[in-house]
Amino acid sequence: MDPIALVTDPAMPSRLWAFVSDPGNIAAALVMINFLAFAAFGIDKARAERGAWRISEGALLRLAFVGGTPGAYAGRALFRHKTRKQPFCDNLRAIAVLQVTGAAALVLYLQFGDVLGLGSVLP
Repeated sequence: MDPIALVTDPAMPSRLWAFVSDPGNIAAALVMINFLAFAAFGIDKARAERGAWRISEGALLRLAFVGGTPGAYAGRALFRHKTRKQPFCDNLRAIAVLQVTGAAALVLYLQFGDVLGLGSVLP
């Protein structure tokens, strides 16, 4: 399909929402991003031991930010990697707190949004 048609198709937002709102797609994406985050920590540790080119801390934190926090923590623990770098640990912890807070807020909104008069933005 033509990439321009994807952007200009008036039905695209509803199709995109249908794809994103499918729990199976969300679960598959989270499993994939957590596997990638876990693997990235292992690859970076192996490269560090060989003195080779490394994966940047920013890239590792971005993987955590987009949903790979459990994989990042598992990789950090298993490979004993990035456990003593305090700024990195603080940033990873902040991402985890942000995600837990966001998830709690979403659950509260979905459970009590109508009661609190917040309405619903979700179809």
